[in-house]
Amino acid sequence: MTTFNVVRFRVKEGRDEEFLAAHSDGKAKWPGLVAGHIIKTAERSYCLIGEWADGDAIKAARPQMIATLNSFRDTLDDLGGGNVTDAVSGEAVVDLTA
Repeated sequence: MTTFNVVRFRVKEGRDEEFLAAHSDGKAKWPGLVAGHIIKTAERSYCLIGEWADGDAIKAARPQMIATLNSFRDTLDDLGGGNVTDAVSGEAVVDLTA
């Protein structure tokens, strides 16, 4: 079943380009990722939206995703409790385009 993940980030002042560059040029082309997008939700705030074939694919890619996060972790503000991301994932339950 198609699975999606959404990860919220808040970038430190003046570090937006560095944050975005960490995901460009194939740096975030994790195995099993069908499609991925980063959207800007507010000033210095972004969400990554990933589409995966299934839950097993996203689980298998977690080590690579964490490695990517570690490459730009210092560009991110703490969202609370020492967390620099707010991440959720789950199976698609309704296709809005059908």
